[in-house]
Amino acid sequence: MAESAGKKFMTMVKFFLHITCLLFVCSCVAQKATQKKSPLDDLLSDTTFRNAHIGVSVYDPATRKYLYSYQANKYFVPASNVKIATCYTVMKYLGHILPGVKYFENDTAIYLVPTGDPTFLHRDYKNQPVFDFLKKTNKRIFITDSNWKDKELGQGWSWDDYNDEYMVERNSFPVYGNTLKWVQEKVRSNAMSTEESFSIYSDPEVNWKVRFEPDSGTGKFKVTRDRLSNVFVITEGREPNKEVLVPFILNGLSSALELLPDTLGKKIEINNNFFLTDPQQHVVLSQPVDSVLRPMMYRSDNFFAEQLLLLASEAKTGVMNATAIIDTMVLRLKNKPVWVDGSGLSRYNLFSPNTFIEILDSIRLEVGMDRVKEIFPTGDSGTLKGYYVADNGKIYAKTGSMSGVIALSGYLYGKGKRLLIFSVLVNNYNGLNRDARRRIEKFIKALL
Repeated sequence: MAESAGKKFMTMVKFFLHITCLLFVCSCVAQKATQKKSPLDDLLSDTTFRNAHIGVSVYDPATRKYLYSYQANKYFVPASNVKIATCYTVMKYLGHILPGVKYFENDTAIYLVPTGDPTFLHRDYKNQPVFDFLKKTNKRIFITDSNWKDKELGQGWSWDDYNDEYMVERNSFPVYGNTLKWVQEKVRSNAMSTEESFSIYSDPEVNWKVRFEPDSGTGKFKVTRDRLSNVFVITEGREPNKEVLVPFILNGLSSALELLPDTLGKKIEINNNFFLTDPQQHVVLSQPVDSVLRPMMYRSDNFFAEQLLLLASEAKTGVMNATAIIDTMVLRLKNKPVWVDGSGLSRYNLFSPNTFIEILDSIRLEVGMDRVKEIFPTGDSGTLKGYYVADNGKIYAKTGSMSGVIALSGYLYGKGKRLLIFSVLVNNYNGLNRDARRRIEKFIKALL
């Protein structure tokens, strides 16, 4: 009987232990089910980036701690996020006013040493101090390009984008943004006539070769330049008013100096036989630096980015060479990138999310957030147009995109106006850019 009672007691103990364990497991499962995923876990489990590579870093500069980190030290092609590094370089070496041109003079001549200023005769800038300076002199004007130590196209740029306005050639003395504006306008033969025709012209006017081709069926006005020469093929469209910007071949200083006489009313001659430095050297100041940095960041202007990097190189090293100034900047960074151009056009660029965190934090410390807020796009502005619509003033960030690449890095103000720095880099993405941007937007908004 005692043995039977003991067995019965042990059976009951086992039963209660089983029930207790079962209740404990159910409690854990229920608790886990009710636990909310972190914004990062939610992002990484989303199918949007299922077949892509992604790196994420979110940093709290007040506590110097990373709130979220995923593959944050791995390298990614960053596209136009490179402009953040260019922006930092410009802020560091160019002060607040661009040096438009350096010069020295004697009784009979003025000798120009160009700086790479991209705003000279650029359509966005009505005030033209360098042009006014050159216009008023009665002396002969000479210019050198011996401080130019780079190439017109950057390393790794796609050669077949040469005709697109986002891949403009670089040089020491840009004019008109190194592009021609081709215009098609519908005109009437006279005020009484109902007959209409099209007027097609370039701004500035050129004497370069032009060919006309019939409409291929699209009905769109199109201008295509030969890859290796300033020969332009024009297809008339049906649009009443249409403008297109087409880069022209620079040929060093030759094309710029060929275009200037009609506008300036005088010639500028090349002379590389004078010294670049002189005790009596002067500088004609150009535009406020931030008036160029802002469009560079807001519309992701590649031409401004490339030329500003060359300007910084000239200011720091005395020559225009992107590699020289990049090497100078990379030495300052703990999280060292592979950095080859100013715009991010090259796929040779490789940055980690933590590299951008480091650069953005340096900008915050050395420049201050007030200036950042004037230069970086905020919600529903610039390349963030249509995104973060309700978050204007809460996010300041730079986008980046090219085939297979989506990037966003910058600053955000979270709960209690807590400043955070973030970087999200996506590579090998094969979906719609819009879907990727919306998914990253959801992640960022969860931090606000």
